[in-house]
Amino acid sequence: MTDAVGVMLQGNEAVVEGALAAGIGFYGGYPITPASEIAEMMSRRLPQQGGVFIQMEDEIGSLAAVIGASIGGLKAMTATSGPGFSLMQENLGFAAAAEIPCVIVDVQRAGPSTGLPTAPSQGDVMQARWGTHGDHPIIALCPSSVSEAYHLTIRAFNLSEKYRTPVILLMDEVTAHLREKVVLPLPGSVEVVERIQATVPPEWYFPYEETNSDVPPIVSFGEGYRYHIDGLFHDRAGFPTSRLDEIRPWVERVFRKIDRNLADIVHTEEEMTEDATVVLVSYGTTARSARYAMHRARERRKRVGLLTLQTIWPFPEHAVDHLAHQARLILVAEMNRGQILLEVERIVKGRCEVRGVNRADGELVEPRQILDALEQ
Repeated sequence: MTDAVGVMLQGNEAVVEGALAAGIGFYGGYPITPASEIAEMMSRRLPQQGGVFIQMEDEIGSLAAVIGASIGGLKAMTATSGPGFSLMQENLGFAAAAEIPCVIVDVQRAGPSTGLPTAPSQGDVMQARWGTHGDHPIIALCPSSVSEAYHLTIRAFNLSEKYRTPVILLMDEVTAHLREKVVLPLPGSVEVVERIQATVPPEWYFPYEETNSDVPPIVSFGEGYRYHIDGLFHDRAGFPTSRLDEIRPWVERVFRKIDRNLADIVHTEEEMTEDATVVLVSYGTTARSARYAMHRARERRKRVGLLTLQTIWPFPEHAVDHLAHQARLILVAEMNRGQILLEVERIVKGRCEVRGVNRADGELVEPRQILDALEQ
């Protein structure tokens, strides 16, 4: 008896399958290339499983609906691309401030503005971290294969529910439209995390109470627990406050719940780094080009390794710092003008040379570009 089944899936389809496996109950979205297949497939599959699909009037309303559904107790998701992701930033900030679990899929395309709707990009990396105003933590994951699109979607939901935070899945157009064989676990065999529930009576419940885990329980509206949700700095009951003795503990807790759990949140993959004097750092579809270039370089007896980032934010500082001690050169390959390159330079602090292999013209970073950079 098998415990899994192999199927051919497109990256966007894998996201849908992953969301369904994670227990999604609500999808609110607006069609946009190259993410539209997610909404199209959700409109058919989600109602079949008892969930709710709604097409909103725009991306602003889409994330607002997702937040409302999450407050109502449903695991909720939306999907978009760069222009829509820009419109979602205000509500993304609200979800971060109010600690509302939700998942936002951004299938990146070339920009700025409407750019090249059908061309790949990784230009939204910094927008995912700093797109909404103010200081706040965020989790962003990045798949480099169709299989990872499935598994990281499940992981996005699990992290969102576990830490009461929005989580962003940063794909790119190539991974979204690529078709590959994916081994799907049987229903019920994947780990699914549910949000922490309150164990106290309604009169004792505070939605932003200090807890040992730094993640307060969240109760769905309509279950008899009366409380307040606001985007303003708030006290433990959720009401606006200007008292520093209430604001400071809240700010510290919101960051601490992520920072103290980096080992659980941050995932990377290392290949052939044990003896590497040159390390390639990459993510998403570009990591596939980097992997091919690494193998070709190894055939030429060059000691090249690869660090693939599955978690983009929080940034995998420990992994990069460790490799900076042994490498003489770190090459960062990405489909933008050097957004992760800046993070790597910040961490390396001049201990080894850092260079970028970049393009932002709507075309893939090819293995030949990386190999040429290695020769230089």
